[in-house]
Amino acid sequence: MRNENAEMVDFTHINEAGYAHMVDVSEKAPTQRTASAGCVVRLNQETYNLIKSGGIKKGDVLAVAQIAGIMAAKRTSDLIPMCHTIALTAADIEFTLDDTNHTVTIKATVRCVGETGIEMEALTAASVAALTIYDMCKSSQRDIVIDNVRLLHKSGGKSGDYNLSF
Repeated sequence: MRNENAEMVDFTHINEAGYAHMVDVSEKAPTQRTASAGCVVRLNQETYNLIKSGGIKKGDVLAVAQIAGIMAAKRTSDLIPMCHTIALTAADIEFTLDDTNHTVTIKATVRCVGETGIEMEALTAASVAALTIYDMCKSSQRDIVIDNVRLLHKSGGKSGDYNLSF
């Protein structure tokens, strides 16, 4: 791929002919990999209380969001064009409720043994869990905010560990 100055730029997901391609990871050794991502769903007091009490008409918001997050982690390569299909060995979604701030904090953790990282799977899981909360609660509140989506932890692979306090 060439930039405006006609210099060659070494992109990892562009082949020598200038076309998109998925990076070949077949020469990399499989390692145990873990990634966690999180985000915060900001609600008004009424919607927050409805989630806690089970009063949202669509059903158990957190149970559905948990399943949606796990399913999303498993389907990340269908959503993100250059992601490899990864056989996850574990996926978990945790919720922390904050009664004072009316927030639901989501933490998604995924694991695999593989040749490439699983950060996108964790980020996708947390994001889709949050979007599911929004979807299930939108009839109660339209101004729900999904905030602070970020990678919290990764381990395994050549680049080593990454940790962000939550």
